[in-house]
Amino acid sequence: MYTLFGFKGSGSAAVECALEMTGADYRIVEAASWEHNDALAELERVNPLKQIPTLLLEDGTVLTESAAILMHLGFAFPQSGLLSETPGERDLVLRGLVYIAANCYSCISVIDYPERYTSATDDAARQAVKAGATDRLHQHWDIFADLYPVADERFIAGEQPGALDLLAAVVSKWSGTRKHVKTSRPAFSALLERIESHPAVALVFGRHWQTLAQMPTGA
Repeated sequence: MYTLFGFKGSGSAAVECALEMTGADYRIVEAASWEHNDALAELERVNPLKQIPTLLLEDGTVLTESAAILMHLGFAFPQSGLLSETPGERDLVLRGLVYIAANCYSCISVIDYPERYTSATDDAARQAVKAGATDRLHQHWDIFADLYPVADERFIAGEQPGALDLLAAVVSKWSGTRKHVKTSRPAFSALLERIESHPAVALVFGRHWQTLAQMPTGA
């Protein structure tokens, strides 16, 4: 059985969707760095950085980083549809997963914690850092949308959502991205709405965002 450490409204939602698509047995430990409890202590034992999502494999191997976890599940369960069986298509999905991790996730960290990325202590300077990172994030999503154009009623993975669809749908929920792309890239905005309304995704997303408490937006 897999063990997924995560929290409502976090990047663990993408991994939870992927686990559902694989049909694998798993349990969820609701743990997050801002919730000091026994679950956080359990997470820290397997991942000293206390990052979520963290996935504990059946053999005791620990995986972190959403993109890496989704890749693992796609390769471990080739019939799940998380990754294409066609090498060229699969390579583009792997590129997209790393693109989101390297470009979009990194900007969100700056947006949520601008004080970590400037030596200035005044609020105006921190807000300027946050604003610049937000603009950069939205540019990254515009580029992503142009790299992965999708026809109406389809998904990046084809007829069903795959690993890249899941990560894009989750990470785009933060830092005003959905509002931005609704205007800048309406076709991509419609794709994101299709992904999260798909039956394979909607149930998990409902658990994560229907009754969401206050938390960091880019956790």
